Amino acid sequence: MNKNRIAITLGIVCLVLTIAISVQIKTMKGTSSTVSKRFSEDNLRDEVLKWKEKYETETLNLDNAEKRLATVREESTKNDTTASAKEEQITLNNNLLGITDVEGKGIEIIVKDNSSITSETIGVLDDISNYIVHDNDLRNIVNELKNAGAEAISINGQRIVSTTAITCIGNVIKINDEKVTSPFVIKAIGFPERFETLSRSGGILDNLDDYLEISTRKLDNVKIPKYTGVIASKYMK
Repeated sequence: MNKNRIAITLGIVCLVLTIAISVQIKTMKGTSSTVSKRFSEDNLRDEVLKWKEKYETETLNLDNAEKRLATVREESTKNDTTASAKEEQITLNNNLLGITDVEGKGIEIIVKDNSSITSETIGVLDDISNYIVHDNDLRNIVNELKNAGAEAISINGQRIVSTTAITCIGNVIKINDEKVTSPFVIKAIGFPERFETLSRSGGILDNLDDYLEISTRKLDNVKIPKYTGVIASKYMK
């Protein structure tokens, strides 16, 4: 009888030890996995910060180089009428290309998703996507601004140039391959009165105003940043 009790007791002890060891092994594996994951995330974060710092440094160097170049051009053309005229033409071309910061009178248009529309308030036969800003809405506004004589345009700080693509990927809109979200602040430099055609009855803004939240205002001084990407050509010579 004593032998049976001893055997049972030993069996229970062995079972408890086995369970404890298994739990310990699983805990160690889980801890190791968590530590490894955190270590990997930290390395990735450090790498991103390093590249961000490099990008900011190179951008600053480029800005400084452009300022020095502008100073050299100004000095070299100061007493040369022909060279000065060519320099003015270069400056104008750079402004039109979008590779310089510009400012002037114009307009600011703010387009937002309709915040008053929800799945509860929308009509049964209505489509909630009608009340969200889409890429084609922005493209249409940009095209109308160009038709009205806009000399420079930006959306949420992204300069619109000849190579600019305004695309939609899922629920995200990209401009110059950068993600932008509502509200969309559209700025344009040009004769403000000509931009009134966008808000006239039947105009692009008048049509969108039935679904989206839109506000416009004329400004005496609109500042539009330069395009920060690279404008490359494959076929032009």
